[in-house]
Amino acid sequence: MTVLAGHFAGHLRELRNRVLVSFLAILVATLAAYAFSEQLVRLLMVPLVQGHPELARLVYTNLTEAFVSYLKISLLAGIMVGFPVCCFELWMFIAPGLHRNERRMAKTVVFWATALFAGGVVFAYLVVLPETLAFLLGFAGEQLEPLLRLDAYLTFVARTSLVFGLAFEVPFLMVMAVKAGIVARGYFARQRKYFYLAILALAFLLAAGEVLSAILLAVPLFGLYEAGILISRSVKGKRQDL
Repeated sequence: MTVLAGHFAGHLRELRNRVLVSFLAILVATLAAYAFSEQLVRLLMVPLVQGHPELARLVYTNLTEAFVSYLKISLLAGIMVGFPVCCFELWMFIAPGLHRNERRMAKTVVFWATALFAGGVVFAYLVVLPETLAFLLGFAGEQLEPLLRLDAYLTFVARTSLVFGLAFEVPFLMVMAVKAGIVARGYFARQRKYFYLAILALAFLLAAGEVLSAILLAVPLFGLYEAGILISRSVKGKRQDL
């Protein structure tokens, strides 16, 4: 019993250390990003300015709003930059329970997880945000003048980018589930219709009820889900297909 308790305590200490390393990576990246917060805000306003040049200036109605908004964007940048470190620490935490050749996959795991996350963010920035902003600001007219607040706009951009970044991890998580033996290789293909319904519901919730954003999120998720099925079929998992 004492040996088991000591083993469990050792795992907790390792988890604490790896969480601490991940936190420090995000913190350092956030502080570095804050030094370039004005440039980051200018970059995030590009989709808005391209579609509606007259909205090149945002407003803020609270004295602390600009400061807090810059902190939010810096934190988002910190999470993105620190994401590879978090993936590496997570993989190394579960590595002791894997075979030696599986532990060597750390670089591959971190690369694909980071690439998919970055792909989701880029897709949101280049495709989703311009289309969504064009749709939402299309209601402006002689009787309606859009006055966008800094905090509201940056929160919308940050939330959209983060949601798409995480959503693009779907095939990676599917392959890891098969590799770890949580599900068999044919599981996702057999349960396709249920996962499609779940994707639609999740896309609508993540898009906060915005229909266009939900559609723009659901469509690539369907493609990513199918890609996950194709890739997972070539992966040798610990469970046999039933």
